[in-house]
Amino acid sequence: MNTIEKIIVKENKILKLNNVLIREINESELMDVNQISYMMDSYIKSKGNSPLGPMINYTFAEGDEKGQIKIKLKLKLKLITQLKNPINNVEKPYEFKSQVRVTNCLFARFTEKEENLQYVYSKLNLYAFEKDIKLKGDSYTVFVNKYEDKIVADIFMELEKGGQAIEGI
Repeated sequence: MNTIEKIIVKENKILKLNNVLIREINESELMDVNQISYMMDSYIKSKGNSPLGPMINYTFAEGDEKGQIKIKLKLKLKLITQLKNPINNVEKPYEFKSQVRVTNCLFARFTEKEENLQYVYSKLNLYAFEKDIKLKGDSYTVFVNKYEDKIVADIFMELEKGGQAIEGI
């Protein structure tokens, strides 16, 4: 029997990122995320800069005014990279923020095969349900490490009224 926990959940965590380059992915580009990530790296290098830490995926499922997920789900995806230094005069489709700070998040550390990543989101949602915690509906997935056939990923889910969405993404 394996005694290593594959998903560890914690409350009241803060995601803080500095010198952040953001690239929103529209629905028609979803199949080209790897190419867009490569282009983002090239853009950073062309500005004389370099990434600091792993790539971060931000996802958000848009709901209606009652907080219910719409029948036609609209998923938003953004690629986020921290940089060693700030970038001035950022061109579209990129956006630069000196800091992104998201407070009061549910947090999970995941160590397993990448194809099982869906279980982290399920576990966080179930944890929130069992504890009567209201989630905002967004998540930040930080791909910390990859080795052999496993990944290490940190997932942050912002609590409703708990984070500072305007200050975030």
